[in-house]
Amino acid sequence: GTQSPLRSITEHRAPGDLVRGQFVDRVDALGSFHHSNGSVHPVILPDSPEEVPQTPGEYELTEVTSIPDRSDQENERPDMVVLDCRANAKGQREEDALLENASQSNESDDTSTDQSLVPPAPLKETSFSIGLQVLFPFLLAGFGTVAAGMVLDIVQHWTVFTEVTEVFILVPALLGLKGNLEMTLASRLSTAANIGQMDTAKDMWKMIMGNLALIQVQATVVGFLASIAAVIFGWIPEGNFKMGHAVLLCASSVATAFIASLLLGLIMIGVIIASRKVGINPDNVATPIAASLGDLITLALLAGISTGLYKELEYNDYANPMVCAFFVALTPIWVLIARRTPSTREVLYSGWEPVIIAMAISSVGGLILDKTVSNPNFAGMAVFTPVINGVGGNLVAVQASRISTYLHMNALPIAEPNPAPRKCPTPWSTFFGSGVNSRSARVLFLLVAPGHLVFLYTINSMQGGHTTLTSVFVAFYLAAALLQVVILLYLADWMVNWMWHRGMDPDNFSIPYLTALGDLLGTGFLALCFHVLWLIGDRDTDVGD
Repeated sequence: GTQSPLRSITEHRAPGDLVRGQFVDRVDALGSFHHSNGSVHPVILPDSPEEVPQTPGEYELTEVTSIPDRSDQENERPDMVVLDCRANAKGQREEDALLENASQSNESDDTSTDQSLVPPAPLKETSFSIGLQVLFPFLLAGFGTVAAGMVLDIVQHWTVFTEVTEVFILVPALLGLKGNLEMTLASRLSTAANIGQMDTAKDMWKMIMGNLALIQVQATVVGFLASIAAVIFGWIPEGNFKMGHAVLLCASSVATAFIASLLLGLIMIGVIIASRKVGINPDNVATPIAASLGDLITLALLAGISTGLYKELEYNDYANPMVCAFFVALTPIWVLIARRTPSTREVLYSGWEPVIIAMAISSVGGLILDKTVSNPNFAGMAVFTPVINGVGGNLVAVQASRISTYLHMNALPIAEPNPAPRKCPTPWSTFFGSGVNSRSARVLFLLVAPGHLVFLYTINSMQGGHTTLTSVFVAFYLAAALLQVVILLYLADWMVNWMWHRGMDPDNFSIPYLTALGDLLGTGFLALCFHVLWLIGDRDTDVGD
């Protein structure tokens, strides 16, 4: 067929002669056909048209070592030799050169299709190169979470946070948008860049516009649902419901999610394009950078917008509903733009489940944060929560993005097929295997303790928080962080491969679940640490400073 990347070699020759012919785009006598791996076979066409099967894929290729002589010259017919041009990477490159020369004289719409099937070869990465590429964005993202923690430590005493404590429930859910939307966007675009779907300017801009519109739709919907979750978790159990505060939560959540996603989406696109131009694997740098300013921007926007809208409650009852209506009214426009790109159209219809479930999981973590930070004995949690959640989410997002790209690249017939990915890995195979994904898991795990020590020292030197950094606290904190990352990396190895075998694109489904679980595990383990430290007597000495 016209969409097949195969080419046929045909030429009329005398019986018994087997020579190389020329590449052609279509074989009129045959539609599509089965081929074997790398073998060259003569195909003897039948005498009468009735013997030719009409259903594509029913042709049988018979391998022979020689072509028998035929004395009947009247029934002479052409011999066809079929070469599988995708048999191996070397043959692929050889034929690509010939096809590229031939395509210069015969341009067609199929040219881009054929080229898109030949992605660039995967980068050869060692543990040192992975660590070197991940280290700087990891530290940058970590300092971004430290800044977010410092901001949360300050704003927790603002009027809107003390009067409407349910705003704390929005914090992990909205900070989790970087995992639900921006990191998923970075993973999708990193995979597209690595497999050659962004090599031309037309394809690149089409994918950029579609993905930007998609995350604006998702941000609006997730922000609205996060506010509903905050109302349900915060007020419904106690029966203390205030309509004005509920609309305030809705307006603050939707506006924060929309603006933050737009800013971070633009940053992500620039990072991925720049990294490909300088020869860096986007999977190693895009997702951490997505989080470097994500927490800080989102938290600052949430604090500023909620404070401004809270003040408007005293003078104007219509400000909050008008903000909600404005951003919701823009949603149909983004839907129309996202539908124009096939890849984003699919996510627009089928990608809601992980985003919404991840938002619900993060909201449970927000409920834990709300109940603990409101207690003066646990006020020190505020500064550390974005840090431990952000570091875990950043590292697991890098690993999930790398595994997803690995599966996409090895599923394409550009090289000898690899063994099928394991469906249920063991912890030993995840961290101590010989593959590149196990290598990256070890590198990412080894970054946890040094990274957190740097971040703790930074917080302490800036005199942030309400917690004294004793050796006992540091030991408990590092134990919680290491346990969180071990669980997340193992879940990433299992989840990405499981989704791949289920026919689900891990770029769209895995990172929201993993980062949301990172928020829940991080907040839960941190609250447990503070509770245990309080019980054993290692209590804060500067609470309220």
